[in-house]
Amino acid sequence: MNYDVTVIGSGPGGYVAAIRSAQLGFKTALIEKYNTLGGTCLNVGCIPSKALLDSTEHFHNAETNFKEHGINITGVKPDLAQMIKRKGEVVEQTTQGIDFLMKKNKIDVLHGVGSFVDKNTIKVSGGKEQTITTDKVIIATGSKPSSLPFITIDKKRVITSTEALELKEIPKHLVVIGGGVIGLELGSVYARLGSKVSVVEYMDSIIPTMDVTLSRELKKVLGKIGFEFYLKHKVTEVKGTAKTVTVKAESPKGETIELKGDYCLVSVGRKPYTEGLGLDKVGITTDKAGRIEVNESLQTNLPNIYAIGDVIKGAMLAHKAEEEGVFVAETIAGQKPHIHYNLIPGVVYTWPEVAAVGYTEQQLKEQGRAFKTGSFPFRALGRARASMDIDGQVKVLADKETDEILGVHIIGARAADMIASAVTAMEYRASAEDVSRMSHAHPTYMEAVKEACLAATDNRALHM
Repeated sequence: MNYDVTVIGSGPGGYVAAIRSAQLGFKTALIEKYNTLGGTCLNVGCIPSKALLDSTEHFHNAETNFKEHGINITGVKPDLAQMIKRKGEVVEQTTQGIDFLMKKNKIDVLHGVGSFVDKNTIKVSGGKEQTITTDKVIIATGSKPSSLPFITIDKKRVITSTEALELKEIPKHLVVIGGGVIGLELGSVYARLGSKVSVVEYMDSIIPTMDVTLSRELKKVLGKIGFEFYLKHKVTEVKGTAKTVTVKAESPKGETIELKGDYCLVSVGRKPYTEGLGLDKVGITTDKAGRIEVNESLQTNLPNIYAIGDVIKGAMLAHKAEEEGVFVAETIAGQKPHIHYNLIPGVVYTWPEVAAVGYTEQQLKEQGRAFKTGSFPFRALGRARASMDIDGQVKVLADKETDEILGVHIIGARAADMIASAVTAMEYRASAEDVSRMSHAHPTYMEAVKEACLAATDNRALHM
């Protein structure tokens, strides 16, 4: 069988690339080694983790906030098995939706491991082995969890995010190695259910890639639900037994601390997954981190083979991969698409949520760029007081001379949804005053963005 475009990997980047290719009139194949489509994001990442985060947030509110709202409930108990079951149903519905989209767009789905025979020939090994030829190839094989050389992941007591989504019991003490997005989100799931959560982070802040203001605020609010943090600590040993796990780490002063728990979640990031592709057979090069090297058009050193998503440089985000999938399909079609990488937002789905786009304050200082700052706290919002979501703030960074918005950083209720307005404004190079003069519905959380822009514009916030 011969195809115009063949996509290897059915995660958000891959299946979106396949859909856009088919929309553009290309005969398209999608190769996936697992039985279900959707990749890490839909099966063991974004979607299942959000399902558990929503379930546990409902429980947490029932246990802590309902009484204040005049809702009296006694004997509230978490049912982890039911939460896991519901999560599985959400995943199944979502992956079935991808199956439907493949059929709707007349995309051939080939199950098995895709590997290069040559630059235009791919062998699909699985239940049914077959060989196809193709004009163009898009590699979208994603990533897998990273670890540390001395840690043995036994998937029982020493686990990754995949196993954390399927636990049979609520941990008494969950030790999390890594204070990034994955560790904090899954730590939140179990902290809300009553687990003690200890986070060991090598850097001097949690969510270290985001603005330090967000890190400080998130650390404070997570402390309220049972998190404890060991920042600037280097993990030196992890030992698991049948029922316990011990983590040793070195403090900034060189002292050794020892944490004993019943589970240890290793969440030190992810690494590109290219095993089995046979890159060496076609001479595709990778960098020291194992990422496939591409040019500005996302082409590898072989012009007909492209790579997108987690296997190339940049943030490992589902929506970044989707944008790249569309970009490549349209590039192949001769169009002139663009991606503004600085305007791809990042989100942490704790509660309150954390979301950011553009430059951080630290980055602007490193650039030597003159800027001004405007901030506004959620507790000053009528909407936040009504919903009891008063933790958090909006921080806006704008160019000191032109007033163009350079970065928006939000921690607060519905920050994940709010950040889209900041992306829109920055895509059109709006100034802080532009946004501050737009009418924002009252009462809403979005008023905090307007007020932060007013604060950045000659310190004109109206409600602070």
